[in-house]
Amino acid sequence: MTLGEILGVLGRRWYVMVPLTLIGLLSGMYLYTSVPVAYESQSSVSLLDSTAAAKPAPAYGNPIANAGGSLVVTADVLIRALQSSDAAHDLRQLGVTDTYTVGFAANTSGPLLSLAVTGTDRTKVLAETTTVTNFAGEQLRALQQAAKIAPQYYVNATPIVLPQTPVSRLKSRYQLVAAVVIAGTAGGFFLSFAAESLGVARRRARGREPAPPRRGRRARKGLLHRPLDSTTLLTGYLALAFFIPSNLDLPALGGVGTPANVFALLGLLWYAASWLSGRVRPAPGTRGPRLVMCVLAAAVLLAYVADASRSSSHEEVLAADRGLIGLLVWVSLVVLTSAGIHERERLDTLLRRMVVMASVVAAIGYYDFFTATNIADSFHIPGLQSSVSGVRTLDRGSFTRPRSTTAQSLEFAGMLAILVPFAVQQAFDPVRKHAGVVRRWAPVLLMGGALPLTVSRTSIIGAVIVILVMLPRWKPQRRWGAIGVLLVSVGAFKVIIPGLIGTITTLFSTFLSNSDSSTQARTVKYSAIVPYLREHPLFGRGFGTFTPDLYFFTDNQYMLSLAEMGLLGLVAMFCLFFAGIHHGGAIRRLARTESDRELGQAFFASAMVALVISATFDALMFPMFAGMFFVTLGAGGSYVGFARRAAAAPGDLAPASVEDPAGAAGDRTDRTDSPQLVES
Repeated sequence: MTLGEILGVLGRRWYVMVPLTLIGLLSGMYLYTSVPVAYESQSSVSLLDSTAAAKPAPAYGNPIANAGGSLVVTADVLIRALQSSDAAHDLRQLGVTDTYTVGFAANTSGPLLSLAVTGTDRTKVLAETTTVTNFAGEQLRALQQAAKIAPQYYVNATPIVLPQTPVSRLKSRYQLVAAVVIAGTAGGFFLSFAAESLGVARRRARGREPAPPRRGRRARKGLLHRPLDSTTLLTGYLALAFFIPSNLDLPALGGVGTPANVFALLGLLWYAASWLSGRVRPAPGTRGPRLVMCVLAAAVLLAYVADASRSSSHEEVLAADRGLIGLLVWVSLVVLTSAGIHERERLDTLLRRMVVMASVVAAIGYYDFFTATNIADSFHIPGLQSSVSGVRTLDRGSFTRPRSTTAQSLEFAGMLAILVPFAVQQAFDPVRKHAGVVRRWAPVLLMGGALPLTVSRTSIIGAVIVILVMLPRWKPQRRWGAIGVLLVSVGAFKVIIPGLIGTITTLFSTFLSNSDSSTQARTVKYSAIVPYLREHPLFGRGFGTFTPDLYFFTDNQYMLSLAEMGLLGLVAMFCLFFAGIHHGGAIRRLARTESDRELGQAFFASAMVALVISATFDALMFPMFAGMFFVTLGAGGSYVGFARRAAAAPGDLAPASVEDPAGAAGDRTDRTDSPQLVES
């Protein structure tokens, strides 16, 4: 459905679109003028161990200071005490009537607390922040007195950042205005096409078919009348996702408001308009990925209800709202790839474009590594702001960890790890032999070579999984050649970048010996998740609400899902990953050519990588990684649909030889279903 046709429907149903849009705009203007400006003051408190407890053995018996062997757990105990209803009652008695928040300070793994008070009176907010800061120290002392700990072993809460001058916070007001305006516009859009669909159905019921387009009429040209399909829209999404740093977003939408995500939501509107007007139907045999998205949607919505049923803070409510927006983005990507693409060639084109764009992002990572900087820091796009506080270039050993256009080096590593199997498959694809050696193998070299440059366990684990999954399925000649290339590559890295291989080896040796500080910090956080899970075991605290600003980094998607969506959320996560694994196996089982069997193995390897490395970082909280994962999930379901329809078609020809590019190309053409898009 072209943009011109969409505008034509909206013009015919102006009596639906215009009133709802005006209601949204007027409501937004009212909220903008009526909602007062909020001011926020912040302070930071650090927990310092007692002098006596810091002395050498023997240990001194302060259970709070030594709970879990780290003051991080002590800080968690204090945070819970300050968030309790008793503490809120005591603070109200002290004059703190505005909203206050307490949690772990962002981008820290130590016992550093961040306190904040938000209100409409600037002077009162500053005084309340001072009261909350002093109350935190008194509460910690009261906890230790109740435990009958000797005063010389007290843990001290020491302010290191005094209450700051309150600053205006317009973001919450902008978010309310944007939500109302978007709701009015989207409601008018959907109801307009629903009215159009009802009108067409009514005319057909009366025996009056819509008039067919006039023959001989010259087709209109221009942007508004250019045919659109899911591949075109997804290409636009990929370009925005890859080439605009993923930490930049629209201020009113927060972390989910990246330009790529906004474009994906527009793509969902396009699909809904095409579906309501009868121009497109879901591709047959592709329900699998959409069914698992229903499981994820159920987990997210039930977690949203759980968040609304408890005494959550204003920040958590906004975070839960952003979680719903993120869910819609993921649904859009899966629907567009699995239900919206009806031609095999268009799906192949989409995967090739994704690999090429990811290769460019990998090349930017090389620049970051060798120049010890980050090129994305120089991107200043009007209207966008960074959603990640304190984004900086990270170092490990003597090496700079590149992040390219991603928000963090782990996201960069994870994104490359799930896409490199497709680069390898396309390089070996006999259909693409005409492309030349450089065009086929450059993506493999760029993406595969960038993985160790991130100097992270995540990238190496992902690379090892890809090797272990794909190598056994290759013929011996190719397998031994690939092993030789890998050995030569390791030697080349050792010569060209001295110390890199040793640093990576040290990462794993310290991990296995449990002497790595990063691993120890994560282990402590795992135990800190358990109390939150016990409070809401089935549906969690609310998807997107367990933010580092209020709590702490989990560095584990499964632990984060347990905290936010409970056991149902964990089941939904495994459903997503195992659906991707199933798609790879089904493509291999139904494929008629060796090229398609390797494509199925690429999907299998990609999903296996996502399954494993999600235990090493908050995978789906990073927009670029999450977007690429859901695109591949939907694409796998779409390929399964093509394979099933080809297998069910009567009179199939014998599979073409793998060594014959022309035969493979002809076989691929035979398996292409007739498009089911109805364009006028």
